[in-house]
Amino acid sequence: MEIIKLREDYIKLGQALKAAGLAESGVEAKYAAQDGLVSVNGETVYQRGKKLVDGDVVTYKGETIKITK
Repeated sequence: MEIIKLREDYIKLGQALKAAGLAESGVEAKYAAQDGLVSVNGETVYQRGKKLVDGDVVTYKGETIKITK
């Protein structure tokens, strides 16, 4: 499980995927979300701009990212 520490109150989904190395670009993150391949807290997310906050858990390509403060 990859852990991403927040520097602000939130991080956008696309930025989190790139920071964790699961997406090489914002375009890749955008298509992953649009295609319904990403889930946040167990729910499919279709917006790469979704704001993630402390405690959120993202799953993509069988990998998990936890967002912490």
